[in-house]
Amino acid sequence: MEPDGDVIVELMADHRELEALFSQIELQPVDHPQRRLLADRLTAELVRHTVAEELHLYPVVRAHVAHGAALADKELADHARVERMLKDLEDLSVEDPQFNDTIAKLKFEVAFHMRDEEHELFPKLAAALPPEKLDELGRLVRRARDMAPTRAGAGLVDRVRDLLRTITG
Repeated sequence: MEPDGDVIVELMADHRELEALFSQIELQPVDHPQRRLLADRLTAELVRHTVAEELHLYPVVRAHVAHGAALADKELADHARVERMLKDLEDLSVEDPQFNDTIAKLKFEVAFHMRDEEHELFPKLAAALPPEKLDELGRLVRRARDMAPTRAGAGLVDRVRDLLRTITG
């Protein structure tokens, strides 16, 4: 990832990383323990990404993008659905048939959300803000994301979310 990317560059790089993690999970045999490790990494990356967006991106979208409140609310609803799936995934072993179903549903939801951001929200944001503001947002998103833990474990979704809110809030 570029060290000084604007917010759109940063978040799109995150999107590509998330897509790669989903692909890595899918390449593993169905009950292979590596799937759990990759799912935990995916959980950590998704939470880091969503919290950074919630803290820094969506408030700016609300304030500066036409119909920004509705756009931000839609994206936050997407995040809530993803977070519920991540919490479900935390409790599942790779041997549980629900593990694969949850990964598939999560992939669909995340892909839809990323496509929506990349094709609707990001172009509107780029049109609404000067490059300097996009760069500043990129730095804030990077800082929030980089402060979050990268190792998964029980209650990771809540732990990462709480830590980021404490550090940046």
